[in-house]
Amino acid sequence: QVQLVESGGGLVQPGGSLRLSCAASGFTLDYYAIGWFRQAPGKEREGVSCISSSDGSTYYADSVKGRFTISRDNAKNTVYLQMNSLKPEDTAVYYCAASYGSSWYIDPGWYDYWGQGTQVTVSS
Repeated sequence: QVQLVESGGGLVQPGGSLRLSCAASGFTLDYYAIGWFRQAPGKEREGVSCISSSDGSTYYADSVKGRFTISRDNAKNTVYLQMNSLKPEDTAVYYCAASYGSSWYIDPGWYDYWGQGTQVTVSS
C-alpha cells in the first residue's frame, strides 16, 4: 500500500522549532520529488518547500526562506522539514506530497501521493 505519513507537528511558542518528517511506505522516494505544503483555515493550500529527486535542488516560499530547511534521507525513505524561528502565521496543517520524476513543482496538481497532514500551531 502506497502511503506517506507526516509526523512531528505540535504546539510551539513563537521563535521555537519543529522538525516534520514524511515517511514513505509501499514505494521508494528515490525517484520522487517531494513538496511540503500547508493549509491554514480559510486559506488555499500553499507550497512551502520542495526538493528534487536528482540534484537536490530546493525551493522555498519567500515567507519561510531562511527559516525552514528541507532535506531527504533516501536510505530511510524519509524527507524532513526543519522549521526554525516559527511565527504564528506558520500555523497550518502541513502536508507532504510526492511527484514522480526529478523536478519539483509548487502546483499541488502535479503531485501523485499525499500524506494525511500534521497540525502545526505556533502560539504563546
